[in-house]
Amino acid sequence: MGLTTGLLLDLAGTFVFGISGAMLAVRRGLDVFGIAVLAVAAALAGGMLRDMLLGAAPVAALSQPLYLWAALGAAAVVFFAHRLLERMANPVMLLDALGLGLFAVAGCRKALEFQLDPLPALLLGVLTAVGGGVVRDVLVSEVPRVLREEVYALAALVGAAIVVLGERFDLPEAWSLPAGVLTASGLRILSVRRGWQAPKSPGGGTSA
Repeated sequence: MGLTTGLLLDLAGTFVFGISGAMLAVRRGLDVFGIAVLAVAAALAGGMLRDMLLGAAPVAALSQPLYLWAALGAAAVVFFAHRLLERMANPVMLLDALGLGLFAVAGCRKALEFQLDPLPALLLGVLTAVGGGVVRDVLVSEVPRVLREEVYALAALVGAAIVVLGERFDLPEAWSLPAGVLTASGLRILSVRRGWQAPKSPGGGTSA
């Protein structure tokens, strides 16, 4: 298989999410096996779920060895260089935001290639973006970020929407795909740094 645009987006998201999963494993004091497991789970779960729903069998993560190598490569980078990565300001959040944008765009683009309508394509873009993070967080007994943090799934939705609009108006992918990635990632980062919150139900969160 050649390195198509879709494959490159998927591999970039796989590597970045793999690093975020491995960094979380290091912070939790897991051993080399735990680091690899969290890296692979964060990197591959969202794309595998997307492909299963699309009926793309076997799923890309199993049919193309580069996916697993990218995830394991991310685990190796973190295992040996996590101290260097920790010098970044909040590295897990930054990497998670970048992976969110990459996977939202890649997932939506693949759904459109399968001739799905815009709304299902948007949903699959969001699912691809948040799926790996959900599995990663559950494995370390955390409430998934998509359920508890600032603008997260909404950021993925905005990034995927840019891909849909680009397809609708025949815009060059060289413009629409990077725009979707940067918008989703930037919105996620801004939401954390500025404390933006998605709307909540009035009176929600109070005990019964």
